Amino acid sequence: MTATQRIAVGVVVAAACASSLAGCATGSHGSKKGVSGPQKAAPAPQSVLRLIGDGSTAYTGSQPHLPRPERLKPGQKPPQFVVFSWDGAGEDSQKLFSHFRKVSKENRATMTYFLSGVYMLPKEKREQYKPPQHSPGSSDIGFNDEKGIADTVKQARLAWLEGNEIGTHFNGHFCGPDGGVGTWSVDEWKSEIAQAKQFVKSWKSNTGMKKSAPLPFDYDKELIGARTPCLEGQQNFIKAASQLGFRYDSSGVNEQVWPKKKEGLWDLSMQLVPFPGHTYEQLTMDYNFMVNQSGTQTQGDPDKFDYWGDQMRDGLVKGFYRAYDGNRAPLIIGNHFESWNGGTYMRAVDDTVREVCNKPGVRCVSFHQLADWLDAQDPKVLKQLRTLQVGEAPRQGWASFLSGSPAPAPKGVPGAPAVKQ
Repeated sequence: MTATQRIAVGVVVAAACASSLAGCATGSHGSKKGVSGPQKAAPAPQSVLRLIGDGSTAYTGSQPHLPRPERLKPGQKPPQFVVFSWDGAGEDSQKLFSHFRKVSKENRATMTYFLSGVYMLPKEKREQYKPPQHSPGSSDIGFNDEKGIADTVKQARLAWLEGNEIGTHFNGHFCGPDGGVGTWSVDEWKSEIAQAKQFVKSWKSNTGMKKSAPLPFDYDKELIGARTPCLEGQQNFIKAASQLGFRYDSSGVNEQVWPKKKEGLWDLSMQLVPFPGHTYEQLTMDYNFMVNQSGTQTQGDPDKFDYWGDQMRDGLVKGFYRAYDGNRAPLIIGNHFESWNGGTYMRAVDDTVREVCNKPGVRCVSFHQLADWLDAQDPKVLKQLRTLQVGEAPRQGWASFLSGSPAPAPKGVPGAPAVKQ
C-alpha cells in the first residue's frame, strides 16, 4: 500500500458514525499582541437584551473578546494561527466541553464548537426532526434529555461570552452510500441546515425550560461555518452554504498551505501532518489517529494508551513547528468530546494547546476569527502566501517576501551594484 493509499484509508474509515453524544465514531481573550500588532477587542455587550422567538436565543450586542482583525503591513511576518475545533459539541457526563473552556482560558485561546442540532432536541420530540432521505425522528447519534440540553446550553452560552464560536455539525450524522450526507442534494442540505438552526432557536419550547437564560446570540447571524459528518457531502453542502451566507467550510482534507476560497467560502479544512513512526502523514483529527492505531476498537490495548496519545500530540506539534518555522499557514485541528482509548486523545489536545498557544506570534483562534482576519487582508498578499509550499519559509525573509516590492538582487549577479574590491 502506498503512502497516499494509507492516508486515504485513514480518511475513509472516518466516514462512519458513533451513537455517543460527541459524534463521529464508527465508519483570546481581550487585546492580544502578536507579530502583526495589537488586536483591539470588540466591546462587551452592555445592557442590551432582545429576546428572539420563544426566548431560546437573544440579541445581546457584539460578541465579547472578538478581536478586530488588522491588515498585515508591508513586510510584516504573519501570525501563526491555530484552530482547535470540536465536532458534535455537547456537555455530557464526561464534562469535556467545560474542561476545554477552562483549558482555553488558561492558554489565551478561543476555539470553535460545532454543535449538533439534535443535542438541543429532547428524545420525546424526536419526530420534529425530518432528515433528508430518512424517516422522521431518525438519527445516527440519538437525541438528548432535559439535563443534557440544559448543560449544553450553559456551556454554549459561556463559551460564546468568552469569545469562542458556536458552529454546527448538523443533526443526524448520516454517513455512507445509503442516504448518507454524501448523497444529499443542495436543497436537502438547506433543509438540514434550517433544522439545525431551528432546534437551537427553540430549545425552550421543546423542553419547557421557559425560565432558563437564553443563548446570548442570534444564531441566524452567529452561524457562519460547519464541518460535515464524516467529511462527506462537501460539494453540495458548500453550494447550499454559499447561498445561505456562510463564510467558511472545514469538511475536506488539505496540506499545510495558506487557504483559498471554494464557492465563495474559505476552505478551512483539516490538514495532513507528520505521523511519528510512519512514513505517511495523518489527518489532524483524533478519530483518524485512533483508527490508524486501534482500528475500529474505540478501547484498544490499555498498555498502548500513553504511546498513542503521545503519538498524536507529537504529530500535531511537529505540524505546528513545520508551519511556525516555515510558511506560517494556519494549522487546523479537529476533535470529538470522546474518551477513546482511555481518553488519551483528550490529553494529547491538552498538551498541544499548552505547548503552542503561548508562543510569541501564535494566535489560537476560532474559525470565525480566522475568517475575519483572512477577509481583512490584501488579496495580493494572500496570493503571495499561497506560493509557499508545506514548511517553506521565504528564502530572503518575511520582510522581503511581503515588502510589496522586488527584493534587491544579490551581489555579483547582473543588475546588482558593482562590488567594491
